[in-house]
Amino acid sequence: MSSETGEDLGPNDVTESLRRAIGDRYLTYALSTIMHRALPDARDGLKPVHRRILYAMSRLRLSPNGGFLKSAKISGDTMGDFHPHGDAAIYDAMARLAQDFNVRYPLVDGQGNFGNIDGDNPAASRYTEARMTAAAEALLEGLNENAVDFRPNYDGRLEEPAVLPATFPNLLANGSSGIAVGMATNIPPHNLDELIGACLHLIKAPNARDETLLDYVPGPDFPTGGVIVEPKENIAEAYRTGRGAFRLRAKWEVEDLGRGQWQVVVTEIPYQVQKSKLIEKLAEVIQTKKVPLLADVRDESADDIRVVLEPRAKTVDPEVMMGMLFRNSDLETRFSLNMNVLIDGVTPKVCSLKEVLRAFLDHRREVLLRRSQYRLDKIDHRLEVLEGFIIAFLHLDRVIDIIRYDDDPKAALMAEDWAVEHARATSEADYVSPLRPDADPEISLTEVQAEAILNMRLRSLRRLEELELIAERDALMKERAEIEDLLESEDLQWARIAEQLRETRKVFGRGSEGGERRTQFAEAEEIVEVPLEAMIEREPITVVCSKMGWVRAMTGHIDLTRELKFKDGDGPRFIFHAETTDKLLVFGANGRFYTVAATNLPGGRGMGEPLRLMVDLPNDVEIVDMLIHKPGEKLIVASQEGNGFVVPADDVVAQTRTGKQVLNVKDTVAKICHRVTGDHVAVVSENAKFLVFALDELPEMARGKGVRIQKYKKASGRQGMLELDGGLSDLTTFDWADGLSWPMGGGKTRTEPDMTEWKGARAGVGKRPPYGFPKNNKFS
Repeated sequence: MSSETGEDLGPNDVTESLRRAIGDRYLTYALSTIMHRALPDARDGLKPVHRRILYAMSRLRLSPNGGFLKSAKISGDTMGDFHPHGDAAIYDAMARLAQDFNVRYPLVDGQGNFGNIDGDNPAASRYTEARMTAAAEALLEGLNENAVDFRPNYDGRLEEPAVLPATFPNLLANGSSGIAVGMATNIPPHNLDELIGACLHLIKAPNARDETLLDYVPGPDFPTGGVIVEPKENIAEAYRTGRGAFRLRAKWEVEDLGRGQWQVVVTEIPYQVQKSKLIEKLAEVIQTKKVPLLADVRDESADDIRVVLEPRAKTVDPEVMMGMLFRNSDLETRFSLNMNVLIDGVTPKVCSLKEVLRAFLDHRREVLLRRSQYRLDKIDHRLEVLEGFIIAFLHLDRVIDIIRYDDDPKAALMAEDWAVEHARATSEADYVSPLRPDADPEISLTEVQAEAILNMRLRSLRRLEELELIAERDALMKERAEIEDLLESEDLQWARIAEQLRETRKVFGRGSEGGERRTQFAEAEEIVEVPLEAMIEREPITVVCSKMGWVRAMTGHIDLTRELKFKDGDGPRFIFHAETTDKLLVFGANGRFYTVAATNLPGGRGMGEPLRLMVDLPNDVEIVDMLIHKPGEKLIVASQEGNGFVVPADDVVAQTRTGKQVLNVKDTVAKICHRVTGDHVAVVSENAKFLVFALDELPEMARGKGVRIQKYKKASGRQGMLELDGGLSDLTTFDWADGLSWPMGGGKTRTEPDMTEWKGARAGVGKRPPYGFPKNNKFS
């Protein structure tokens, strides 16, 4: 054969479309990731890597009461026998099972550095040792009694369990998280005592409603504690659908220091929050003054959590301060719930709380049936051996003769009719088997019985041993009858499962060490929006901004004519009195307004800091104006080509560093930003044209290009391009009744009481300025 390209194909070559080839292979990869790596099994709550680690540890006999073994040996055995992936990944998975701040009921007992809540990594596997915990042993209980199916390992040399027997619902007890192909899972830890209570209720009432289970499982129980503030109706909906989220806050208390002083001490932090990162975030909140009520943060933690938060003043309300910290830091987080699990070990499904518990209970019933059948087979085998022993004791002399003189004692023992031998020995015609009274009088030994007799020790040939055999036989017959009754009755099966769950509850429930619920519940109080000025001490300052954009705040209201120091080549641009509670509006040539809190300005001892580091003001954009925001006032903004409008000052306050676009400038730049202080507008152009018109001719807008304020001529420029002959120079507002005033220099001011000569319609060209108007065409 030859392909379409003309190349010869071998006998084993197959041709197929690229799309189909990629699709088939990607589907295989996706299924492998979903089933064998990312999603946990609903029955034992484990992923394959965790299951293989525990099975490898059980083969190494690392029981909770035994010795420790190097982690490198454990991860090496797991990798070599069951999990052919990197040993680093295996060790990381094992280390997480030992971290009591990540796992509610640790499955690995670690000795050495296995990481901490600060986010530090575990030590290398050659330095740490580990063994199983009692919880891990409970997951493996019955593994040697045919409780679950085994499958070949990756190279076929050994077998591994497809699932563990699991005496408790580990999926919900320890939670799980993972990202597969096209799906993910995220399950929080829960309290084991509560989960067993829900399971017992489901056994009594299989059709129990989802809401009823919340009486037993009110919500997650995180190993790091904390306080859940999610409304109950949201928790109920999350458990009913398998999707939702839980708001989790740190646990804190007020510590009295005497003399009216106090501090907040955080004793529990949210789940999966690294304490070191939390401290860094709180320090950043203090530096950026997002929460001005907070003055300092200290980490005084030892074995327990103790993070101290100092308020800025003793008059601060602790609830208000913590409310703001919850909003601006990881002291409050949201844990997303997505119970996407392998419900039968094969099929991924987003399950409700009831479905997950039902999957566990069905698994426990299957384990019970398999272990019972295994025990029944063992009893039958032992009863068969006991029957042979008792026959041998009844005919002990004949058995000894056969063993001593026969060339093949095993075959001879099996060929002998022991009923006849019994009749000869007792001179009775009838013989009744002690184990089978209704059986045929002819009695022969099976191969198993003959082998057991030949392997019997001589010391067992005493009279007392015969009585013990009969007692053991009677006890096994009784146990066999009970197991048969159990296998035939579903009610007895569920009763036995409930009994096993109660025994597990005694070991891991509330009465055990660490069994009490750690995460509490509370209602989230509404965070009160406190005005910035209410949180900051009101103090006078003088704001200084240089031509190059370096800004600082001098303490107190200094003389505005005072000579100040600036960097070489720099000089003063804006200087005005303000207070620490003020918000500063910065208007850029790009038409955007930026907001800076006065309390965040650097001190006045140095040269200050670049304003462009505080807001996202581009380097090539000039600062047009800087002024104090006054609620309720109005501003006039205008571009160099003479377009503008009136905008409320409250509408230009920006909430982010990127600012707020107000004046749209495309082929020009923003030129003017002034407060509205009168009922008329006076405008002057760069070519000395003066125009006055009524303020109400300008529209009030929140954003836009605006309308024409003054008209300018177009002149022919380079290469025939049209350019503006003039352009907007300055603009101001005034009260018509008071006339217009402007500075003359030397501290003098000139006032023109009647501006009728220059009054016109908006968008006019204007006239020559009044006598004495500054030649720089500026109103100030």
